[in-house]
Amino acid sequence: MFKFIGLGAALVLALVIAVLAGDYGPWYFAWLVGTTMIVLISAAGAVMFDAQESASSNKSES
Repeated sequence: MFKFIGLGAALVLALVIAVLAGDYGPWYFAWLVGTTMIVLISAAGAVMFDAQESASSNKSES
């Protein structure tokens, strides 16, 4: 029941934000998605770099 109420509240909040944003809504959506993608891709790159450095140092120690 609480999940349903929470989802309903999120829906109402999204509708209010959409009405307030008006014509700028797609621009804000693209900005949020783009910023999120940049952060996630850079974090994934950092994890991959760290894993490669760790594997490289383990090979040189052996």
